[in-house]
Amino acid sequence: MYVYDPIDQRLVEERVAQFRDQTQRFLAGQLTEDDFRVLRLQNGLYIQRHAPMLRVAIPYGMLASRQLRMLAHIARKYDRGYGHFSTRQNMQFNWPKLEEVPDILADLATVQMHAIQTSGNCIRNTTTDHFAGVAADEVTNPLVWCEIIRQWSMLHPEFAFLPRKFKIAVSGALEDRAAVGVHDIGLQAVEQDGVIGFRVWVGGGMGRTPIIGKLIRPFVAWYDLLTYLQAALRVYNLHGRRDNKYKARIKILVKDLTPEVYARQVEEEWAIIKDGPNRLKQEDLDRIAGRFTWPQYDADAASAADPTAGQAAADPAFARWLRKNTHPHRVAGYASVTLSLKATGVPPGDVTDAQMDAIADLADDYSHGELRVSHEQNLILPDVRRDRLHALWEAIKPLGLATPNIGLLTNIIACPGGDFCALANAVSIPVAQAIQARFDDLDYLFEIGELDLNISGCINACGHHHVGHIGILGVDKAGEEWYQVTIGGRQHGGADDLNVVDPSRAGGAAIGRIIGPSFAREEVPNVVEKLIQTYLRLRDSEVERFVDVVTRVGIDPFKADVYNEPAKDKAGEPAHA
Repeated sequence: MYVYDPIDQRLVEERVAQFRDQTQRFLAGQLTEDDFRVLRLQNGLYIQRHAPMLRVAIPYGMLASRQLRMLAHIARKYDRGYGHFSTRQNMQFNWPKLEEVPDILADLATVQMHAIQTSGNCIRNTTTDHFAGVAADEVTNPLVWCEIIRQWSMLHPEFAFLPRKFKIAVSGALEDRAAVGVHDIGLQAVEQDGVIGFRVWVGGGMGRTPIIGKLIRPFVAWYDLLTYLQAALRVYNLHGRRDNKYKARIKILVKDLTPEVYARQVEEEWAIIKDGPNRLKQEDLDRIAGRFTWPQYDADAASAADPTAGQAAADPAFARWLRKNTHPHRVAGYASVTLSLKATGVPPGDVTDAQMDAIADLADDYSHGELRVSHEQNLILPDVRRDRLHALWEAIKPLGLATPNIGLLTNIIACPGGDFCALANAVSIPVAQAIQARFDDLDYLFEIGELDLNISGCINACGHHHVGHIGILGVDKAGEEWYQVTIGGRQHGGADDLNVVDPSRAGGAAIGRIIGPSFAREEVPNVVEKLIQTYLRLRDSEVERFVDVVTRVGIDPFKADVYNEPAKDKAGEPAHA
């Protein structure tokens, strides 16, 4: 965990006092709604459909048990007993009272937390791999780099009022688990001639115009990272659209300029500032790394007998959980464990105050007091001894956290949708729950295999539907809720994808294709069922994934089965039996 220094602590405390004064002035009628909007957004406060929503920052998805207990306390005292983990590894509270938000922020500051830059046209929470620091395939630990970016970007005066919000993701491993291809800037760690650095993709994003990021520079050495980011953002800040919010994201600028022209302008700007004060030194890196506390692993863990094979053989339910919810660790004798927040009937990403308290206790007992939040809206215990996995599984079952569905269809990513968000065209949570109920059969889920299903309530794509193997988008049709379906998207690829320096394949990401006209809400589970049946019929083997079949055969066979149309092959010719 990163531990605040006195400057960090003073910054968040002074920000609380500042916002308390601003809120009191607004409630007293001394600030207009327009004046207050900018101020509240700078502190993560939105006005949603029914109530304010407060988005709490969880930098790079890393949580201490004491911080999770504070989130549980806030859920109990100021909200309705639960919180929601978002796809940007943050937590959202959907029912706080406006006048109590400064008190919430004050409580957060006591455990080194805040809500700064979780909204507004600024650099948002930098995200990374939820296995950062413990993944077996890491080139470098991205946590330190994320913290360096956080300190550089927080309240940066040049980038406090960008043309639009700005999102950065960092992947430190061979396999991209941070979805670098669909961020405004995606950084992929690589090593060149013994020097750690980053490939830089710029202009990725979803929303109204989904685009995969373009490779702007194949290598930036670690000591040049901040100056290069500054140059990239400076070009955007100077030339990004401010007259049309739908064309204000950096992806539009890169597309309009062309990646080549944008890259040249960045290089010209970088040449001016490259050797400036933001050039990193080894002592800078050491200082930040020194503010982290790192787990002290048990010396005997590697040599201890691993009982999981025998336990799995004796209990098929444990075997399923072990297969889907545990992950390799860089230290022998340890594993990382995903606690699924996707039990059937529960809104994806929601967690109650009681669950949070219990998970904090489990983190202390099993994982050195640390947790991670994934962009798939689950929680991870990163450092669990393998000989304690069965005991942990027994402990989380009564908490509803042991569903063995990580990577499977019911591990649905979904935004809050029309139940909360004023921007949404349609609800997301009831659709997710209906699909979970339809596929609430573990034998069937395991037969289907790996499948990402993502749901967004509107074109802003907070549920990342564009990169779901199956994506579902809520649309408005004559005042009614309808749902558009895409297939073939992917948020990232594997290690092989990252060895291909191709600006159209950042991390192996891909945007899904629309299969046809939208569907009424009650039809959606049936549509998903038809897509699955088509996949099972067409796959070459039990290990060929849904998304790989779509890539191989195209969308037409799926479209034909869903809409009962004559099937065509990839060339558009009628398919013959």
